[in-house]
Amino acid sequence: MTLARRKFLHLVGLLGAPTVFLLFFFFGPLLIMLVYSFLTPGLYGGVDWIFSHLNYGRILGWADTRYEKFDPVYIAIFLRSLRLAALTVLASLIISYPAAFWISRMRPGLRDFSIFLVTLPFFVSLIVRLFAWVLILRPTGFLNQGLMAIGLTSEPIEFLYTDFAVILGMTYVFIPFMFLPLYGSIEKLDMAQIEASSDLGATRIQTFRKVILPATLPGIIGGSVITFIPALGNFIVPSVLGGAKVLMIGNLIEQQFLSARNWPFGSALAMMVMCAVLVLLVMQLRLARREAEA
Repeated sequence: MTLARRKFLHLVGLLGAPTVFLLFFFFGPLLIMLVYSFLTPGLYGGVDWIFSHLNYGRILGWADTRYEKFDPVYIAIFLRSLRLAALTVLASLIISYPAAFWISRMRPGLRDFSIFLVTLPFFVSLIVRLFAWVLILRPTGFLNQGLMAIGLTSEPIEFLYTDFAVILGMTYVFIPFMFLPLYGSIEKLDMAQIEASSDLGATRIQTFRKVILPATLPGIIGGSVITFIPALGNFIVPSVLGGAKVLMIGNLIEQQFLSARNWPFGSALAMMVMCAVLVLLVMQLRLARREAEA
C-alpha cells in the first residue's frame, strides 16, 4: 500500500464518522424542512403531499388565497429579530472588547481564573439564569427597589417584557460567544507595534484605529457572527423576558410547529432564517479572504 493511499485511508477513518453524523443529524433535518416548506399543511397537523409555494408567499407577499394569506406582521417580526440580534451583538462587543484587553494583560494565574469566570454561567441551567433576571427586572424586583431606594424614580419602571429585557438577557447569555474570539485575537496582539505607534507621535485614537482595530478585526468578525446567529433564532430568552410583547422569529417558528401545527409554514420560516444565516456566513468568508489577501 502506497503512502498516499495510507494517508487517504487514515483521513477517511478520522473524518468518516463525523461526516456521517453531520449528514444524518444536521443536513438530514434541514432537507426535511426544505421539502416540508413546499408542501400543504394537513387538516389536523402534519403535511399533505401536495406542492405549494404559498408558504413563502405568506411571508413575502404573493399569497392571497383561501388558506394562505399574506400578512406583513411576519416580515415585521423577522426585521425585529434582525434588529434585536444586531443590538445584542453590539452590546456584547462593547462589553467584551475592553474586558478582553484587561484580562489579556493579567498575570497568567489570574488571567486563567478570569476566563473561567466568563464561562462560569455555562455551568448553570439557562432557565434558572433567566428566571433570576425575572426576579431582578420585575416591578417589585431588585433593580426597581434599588432605583426607588436611592430616589432615581418614584414608581417602578417597566423593564420586564420589553425589547430592553430581551437584549439584556441575550447579551448576558451570549457574551462568552463574543468574548472568546476577541480574546484570541487580542492575546496575539504585538505590543511592540502599539509602543512604536506611540513613539512615532500617534494619539491613542490613531493607534487604536490604525494598529489595534485591524489586528483584532478577525476576532470582532468571528465573535459577531457566532453571537448573531444564535441570537437571531433564539426563542427561550424572548419567551421568558419578553413574554407575549416581544415576539421573535424563533418564537414564531416554535408556535407554528407546536401550537398551530402548521409544519410547512414553520419550515418556510426556518428556511428564511437559514437563508439569512447563509448570507451572513458568505459575507464573513469574503471579509476573511479579503483580510488574508491584504
